[in-house]
Amino acid sequence: MISLHEGVIPTIAKRKPYALVAITKHGVENARRYMEIFPYADLYYMKKFAYGDEDERQIQLFDGTVRLLLPALFQQYKGIICIISLGAVVRMIAPLLEDKKKDPAVLVVDDKGQYVISVLSGHIGGANALAGELARAIGALPVITTASDVQKTIPVDLFGAQFGWMWDSDEKLTPVSAAVVNEEHVAIVQETGEKEWWIYDHPMPAHLKLYPTTRAAIEAKPAATLLITDRLIAPHEEVLLDNGVVYRPKSLVLGIGCNRGTKVEELEQVVRETLTELNLSIKSVKAVASIDLKKGEQGLLALTAKHNWSFVTYSAIELNEIPIKNRSETVYKYTGAYGVSEPAALRYARAKSLVLEKKKSGNVTISIARINFEEG
Repeated sequence: MISLHEGVIPTIAKRKPYALVAITKHGVENARRYMEIFPYADLYYMKKFAYGDEDERQIQLFDGTVRLLLPALFQQYKGIICIISLGAVVRMIAPLLEDKKKDPAVLVVDDKGQYVISVLSGHIGGANALAGELARAIGALPVITTASDVQKTIPVDLFGAQFGWMWDSDEKLTPVSAAVVNEEHVAIVQETGEKEWWIYDHPMPAHLKLYPTTRAAIEAKPAATLLITDRLIAPHEEVLLDNGVVYRPKSLVLGIGCNRGTKVEELEQVVRETLTELNLSIKSVKAVASIDLKKGEQGLLALTAKHNWSFVTYSAIELNEIPIKNRSETVYKYTGAYGVSEPAALRYARAKSLVLEKKKSGNVTISIARINFEEG
């Protein structure tokens, strides 16, 4: 918990490029939701609105006036998203302003989540691009008042953020952004994830070229690469990352069944080992799916809270509606469903086949499905 005192810049734990700050009950409710669908922001809110899961979700609580928190956020973050009134934000940030080339982007979101207002720009991508991406993610209207907006192209550091995509590393964000802005040859390879990421009302510029495979992109020798995939990168593909960014769409669903009382540590170990065996990134996991009987399973609740994954459960009837090859009379005897991990993963993913059929490890049974992005 962060204790705020006049004249003292507090110590904070920066993990992500943006900070999200809320100071009202409704603002906190919305901020917790935004944190799940916009993955690039650390969340801060007042101690009196604590839910009790803040440590697990790496949410930072503060005690005192938010004005005393802002200097620390200004020093460390690329952008600050405030669920605070516009007038209050303007008054609080005024003493902190230095130079438009140094100041972080600042946005204001109203308490109802209807508008995202670009208040102060800064850094590559800027407040305008951030406002647009955040607004699309949360279903709000971006408010941008600058006479000449930023170039309408791919904001590399925010690419796919409205879908929850995450980049693997920020090491090449700046040079890849430069290649995009300077209209150099940029290869885009998309293996999974949402396809509706070009959101402008004009065609994609010719220097941004789509390639069906990493092999085709390597042969084209681009100046930069955007690679959208949920799998780990093979050694022969790493040449693309000499000046490239890997994006992780939220494309994987973990179907999990477990014995009652299974510890979160065992669940975590099975998940990580299984994804590594399949050369899949844990950053691309969107949800854990199971049976209603596991709705209150503490290990699963802790696992999903830690990673900000959705936790969805289905009734035995809903699971039995999904065709599976590995039907189990034993599972049916105890649960009323002929399977748990497989049909749960398939149902959530709207998929016809599994990336991994059920695998038993200790107290855990796990299956993996890839989300079908062709369906709504």
